[in-house]
Amino acid sequence: MKVLLVDDEQKFALMLAKRLELRGIQTAVFFSGETALKTVEQGNRFDVAILDVKMPGIGGIDLKRRLGQLDERMKFVFLTGHGSTIDSSAGAQEAENYLPKPLQIDVLIETLNRLTEG
Repeated sequence: MKVLLVDDEQKFALMLAKRLELRGIQTAVFFSGETALKTVEQGNRFDVAILDVKMPGIGGIDLKRRLGQLDERMKFVFLTGHGSTIDSSAGAQEAENYLPKPLQIDVLIETLNRLTEG
């Protein structure tokens, strides 16, 4: 499984990427939506994108739309900070893929496995 992780909280993102890598999940980390988008535009492909909802510049919801246009097969998981409200514009179908921070790694792994099955 190849994961694109985008979160502007650098320490959090690097720690999460390390935890995923220890579980055998190849993870590319980006700290802005703009740099992640450029990487996918250059032809890099990922099975799942883990996106922070609220980031400076391109937020997670807008980034999801743009990445989805580039790769229709990519799946998405959204991370929300403590006290954040879920953006209903993402669609009811994706609401189950919202995970709160602080993140429980086992829940994330289960979500990733569910999204990439089949």
